[in-house]
Amino acid sequence: MRTGKISFLLLFFFISLFACSNKHHDSLSFRVLTLKGPSAISMIRWIDEIRRMPDGTIDMEIMNEPSQVRNQILKHKADLAVVPMNMASILYNRQTDYQLLAVPVWGTLYLFGSKNQITCWNDLKGKRVFVMARGMTPDILFRYLLTRQGLQPGKDVALDYRFPTHIDLANAAIAGKAPLAILSEPLVSLAVSRNPQLVPLIDLNQAWVNQNSTHQPMPQTALLVRSQFAQEHAVILKKWILALKQSAHWVNKHPEEAAALIVQYGILPDTALARQAIPRCHISFQKASEVSESIYHYLRILFEYDPRSIGGKIPDDHFIFAK
Repeated sequence: MRTGKISFLLLFFFISLFACSNKHHDSLSFRVLTLKGPSAISMIRWIDEIRRMPDGTIDMEIMNEPSQVRNQILKHKADLAVVPMNMASILYNRQTDYQLLAVPVWGTLYLFGSKNQITCWNDLKGKRVFVMARGMTPDILFRYLLTRQGLQPGKDVALDYRFPTHIDLANAAIAGKAPLAILSEPLVSLAVSRNPQLVPLIDLNQAWVNQNSTHQPMPQTALLVRSQFAQEHAVILKKWILALKQSAHWVNKHPEEAAALIVQYGILPDTALARQAIPRCHISFQKASEVSESIYHYLRILFEYDPRSIGGKIPDDHFIFAK
């Protein structure tokens, strides 16, 4: 009952806020873009609130691919937008009018395969691991973690890139064509649900925490804010940040209710799968200004492996929205 009251009050607040705003700006509207997967899962409570608002002031879109969000950012057609962290760096280095506001989801990459196949990193020696796309973030991070474990990528562990997308790789794993693979949630849970012989074997996020000096999780996901919007609508942005933080907290605390919304908005096909995926999504909404050390450590690692992966240089201090 208390949750329902909070939800109603939050909804009433947003309706009141934008109704007041529209008295002065008849055409006032905002656009928020997120990605189908852990990002949308973390925001699902807020998405539901927005979709139930009668005035349609906020246009909330759930997109399938980061490239779709990137294209909208390049056209300055989003006020808030979720992209991978390395793409956020690339966009900033291209001098777009966007800054890093928060990290809503942390590392969601897993090595997975058949049960009891791998129990520790040393078991990977002499094995073949399938990875999506050479030079992409999963590839760089996995190679980095291999070297930190004393294993040489390409020599001690063969890396196979024949399946170029996450979907291709997930389907190959389900069919037994990729016995060991690196995948992100929620595709890990989807693959496991379709092939009971598959299980997550190594949590790459936990391996990152164990191996890096910050002892913080992997800031894989970026929430960007359009700088002009932040300047012109500071009060609204502050309320959005609170709503997003509350949504992330609610998803972790109420997985049953969250799972129903995840299915309702087409992010995953069934509630059992959604409940299983939630804890492995590592949802924790953190303002970028409060976790800047972890963000820059992550970007430095990517830069050392391939400067092009973050746009040729590490972003300057203005990259992180500080207000």
